[in-house]
Amino acid sequence: MSDDGSASPAAVLRSVVARAVDADLAELDGRIAVVERGSQSTRGEAAGSDSATPAERLAELLGEADSVVAVVPRLDADLARRLNASLKVGDDGTDGGTDPSAPRSARVVFTGSAADRLSGATGPVVRRALADRGVDAYRHDGESPVAVALGDDRAAVGLIDDAGVAALLWTRDPTVREWAAATCRRYLDAAEPASGG
Repeated sequence: MSDDGSASPAAVLRSVVARAVDADLAELDGRIAVVERGSQSTRGEAAGSDSATPAERLAELLGEADSVVAVVPRLDADLARRLNASLKVGDDGTDGGTDPSAPRSARVVFTGSAADRLSGATGPVVRRALADRGVDAYRHDGESPVAVALGDDRAAVGLIDDAGVAALLWTRDPTVREWAAATCRRYLDAAEPASGG
């Protein structure tokens, strides 16, 4: 993940976000929390959960939010299953055995290989499942080096590798939130609504 492959996914992600918001890494570390696959949350904002993996924490953060906007470059089976559980709401407005606080508004831009899932052989099933959960899905023809999400007052940034979400950073820091909002807006502006279902 670094030129010599020695940096951990969490270290790479902290560095990517610090560069993106033009902040000193040491200063930013006090305002963020990071979880890496195979480790516990580190630094900054209290984790607020016992989530063991970045995918679990991302699904938890998005499930807690009333409004979500996100850019997703890769959607693996583990993340899809966790997001499905956190966004699943029964017909009567109660939870279908999962978190009842699913977002009321969700806009997700699928880019890279995630966008391919919307238009490939499984596209109609994926789009229908998203629509059934109230997710407005968009397809973007480009790539994103990271997943970016805004859930209410939190920004989350995920470093994605071949095995899924390798590391997740989340924060309420205004600078990171502004960058995440601008990133999501840029991708939304360049995306098209996913059609069919």
